[in-house]
Amino acid sequence: MPHTYVIIFFVVLLAAALTYLVPAGKFDTKEVTYQKGGTEETETVLIPDSFQIVKDNDGEALKEGTTLFEPGGGAGLLNYVFEGLVSGSKWGSAVGVIAFILIVGGAFGIIIRTRAIEEGILKVIDRTKGKESLIIPVLFFLFSLGGAVFGMGEEAIAFAMILVPIVVALGYDAITGVMITYVATQIGFATSWMNPFGVAIAQGVAGVPVFSGSMFRIVMWLFFTIVGIIFTWQYASKIRKNPERSLSYQSDEYFREDFESRDLNVNFTLGHSLVLLTVLAGIVWIIWGVVVHAYYIPEIASQFFTMGIVAGLIGVLFKLNKMGVNDIADAFAQGAKDLLPAALVVGMAQGIVIILGGDNPAEPSILNTILHSAGELFSGVAPSISAWFMYIFQTVFNFFVVSGSGQAALTMPLMAPLADLAGVTRQVAVLAFQLGDGFANIIVPTSAALMGTLGAARLDWGTWFKFVVKFFVVLFICGSLFVIVASLINFA
Repeated sequence: MPHTYVIIFFVVLLAAALTYLVPAGKFDTKEVTYQKGGTEETETVLIPDSFQIVKDNDGEALKEGTTLFEPGGGAGLLNYVFEGLVSGSKWGSAVGVIAFILIVGGAFGIIIRTRAIEEGILKVIDRTKGKESLIIPVLFFLFSLGGAVFGMGEEAIAFAMILVPIVVALGYDAITGVMITYVATQIGFATSWMNPFGVAIAQGVAGVPVFSGSMFRIVMWLFFTIVGIIFTWQYASKIRKNPERSLSYQSDEYFREDFESRDLNVNFTLGHSLVLLTVLAGIVWIIWGVVVHAYYIPEIASQFFTMGIVAGLIGVLFKLNKMGVNDIADAFAQGAKDLLPAALVVGMAQGIVIILGGDNPAEPSILNTILHSAGELFSGVAPSISAWFMYIFQTVFNFFVVSGSGQAALTMPLMAPLADLAGVTRQVAVLAFQLGDGFANIIVPTSAALMGTLGAARLDWGTWFKFVVKFFVVLFICGSLFVIVASLINFA
């Protein structure tokens, strides 16, 4: 598959071509007042029935076209990267979201450098000796929580290297190891109420208060996590009774031979405990700030930064993973570097919107015309069906753009106003995005994180597909029900 940047570039070319073919349009807008945290807030929304094609001086439909290059901060074809990166403000897309991604990535780079999370997992395994069956629900729950809170994904590759040999040695198989690591993170990612790389970006781009609708999502996360635990537990129990039933039985021989040579001594210290407590306290602080004081991107980013600094100082004080003061800076830089591609995707994707004329419904743009035409497709269709179609679209689109932040940045500028036209709340549009994105990640071969985890588990994608397709169907059906119910109750 082409790189995400390549896909975006060709989408930009398509957007530029459309400016010569599609006339610009605009909507009338109105101010909507609502209560939030005891204070009165206002939001500008478009009036769906007010769309009109903009005319030029000759009375013809206006087709502005896009030049190759524009000086003076204009929106030419070759300006899309820079203009996209610097668009918006610190309160939202794109520059604010980009800064948010880099700071949070750096903070978690420090936390990962302490090895507190890895040592915590080994400690859990050590505590369950003699009760090996508890490893599956406990680790599945913890990795799902990691996906929901931290947006874990690629990190599952490293954990699979540790855990797959262990579960094979306990009588299970590599498939079980992938389920309790990578798949669990994606269930958490898909149903998260505070994932900074998925739901937070989607909500920010869609103009929905960041981390709002958390209670509905927490219930949803618990439901899908339980479904995943039951499915994995039942499967693993069958394999332990008869390991030869496993699709990965032959490839698992590598781990059966390798396990005896591995050093898995637990080294969970007071310092590791303090780092994990810092992360927990940081999460509580963020939730409190969002709920009580309506903290948004600038405040939340600073909270994550504080969490990372405190974890780093603990790491230095207790010499965790031989950390020194400079290692805090190096780990922050590495964590930010790991998420730089995602940050660039946000800016580049915003460049598409700029090429299309911007996302202001009151200003002439072909994006408004496209939205109006798409809205016509939903004419006479129940909002719940429209929401379900959004879910299907996001699931299919994830094959081409696996990055959660990238998919949010590419699709939400279109899906959010389309939701307005279709009578669906923007919160439901965000829900359709996160479910479609997260669940599809467990099956699409274009996912680097999935393919990396399968590589660590010595599993071919074809073998994995034969196993996971049934589980994916279960997730898709349950996700459809949640999207439809959310639409029926006007989830906001």
